[in-house]
Amino acid sequence: MLVLLKLGGSLITDKREPEAPRDDVIVRLAGEIAAARGANPSLQLVIGHGSGSFGHLYGRRYGTRDGVTDATGWYGFAATADAAARLNRIVTAALLRAGLPAWSVQPGVALRCVDGVAARGPEETVALALARGLVPVVYGDVALDDVRGGTIASTEEIFDRLVDALRPQRIVLAGEVDGIYTADPLLDPAAQRIPTITPASLAEIAGGLGASHGVDVTGGMRAKVGQALAMVERLPGLEIVVCSGMEAGHLQQALAGTAVGTRIHG
Repeated sequence: MLVLLKLGGSLITDKREPEAPRDDVIVRLAGEIAAARGANPSLQLVIGHGSGSFGHLYGRRYGTRDGVTDATGWYGFAATADAAARLNRIVTAALLRAGLPAWSVQPGVALRCVDGVAARGPEETVALALARGLVPVVYGDVALDDVRGGTIASTEEIFDRLVDALRPQRIVLAGEVDGIYTADPLLDPAAQRIPTITPASLAEIAGGLGASHGVDVTGGMRAKVGQALAMVERLPGLEIVVCSGMEAGHLQQALAGTAVGTRIHG
């Protein structure tokens, strides 16, 4: 069983405050991941995480995703990469303390984009790490781009590359809320959780998919659902689960296949 797990930037940081990691949440999630792997030693994991209030802060300030054309922009490119890496070190350290052989893989070294679309990624390195029993830890990162000069690739876009190369059985997207809702549940108490989303049902719920809370330069919830549906259409049998990492135990359940949340499938 191979699972790609994303810890959302809004889950592991407070995206409304600059460089504000939720240390207690990160430590608890690391424990749940270790417990899931301990209960199922055959479980292979690739962990990815968003940049939250670290990389997104600089990415918005310098407009990095839209392209880099001058010295100021390249400074912003480098500052965004540095901030994203700082958060990655916090997450990786927590996973190591929980007993997981977590190995940080800097995506930007291998990523190459063409007009904002990832044309190459860290697939080979991640596959080799899995074969050796490691838990690769990737993250949204800057990338050199043949058209834009430089850009940002989200964790979902990196996972999109890994899906074709590794063919996982499940992707777990852990965020602040327990699934996809008809409206933003943090703002609208009448919002209803959608238990299942398929390519055929997307049009019915698209209107309720707004941007993420806080700063997100990689597209918000609408883009993330679209990316998820594209993956399940390409890989028959793939299941994507959107669940809450704020509720204790929910991530461990999702890794075991018994999650409370929204299931996305073909």
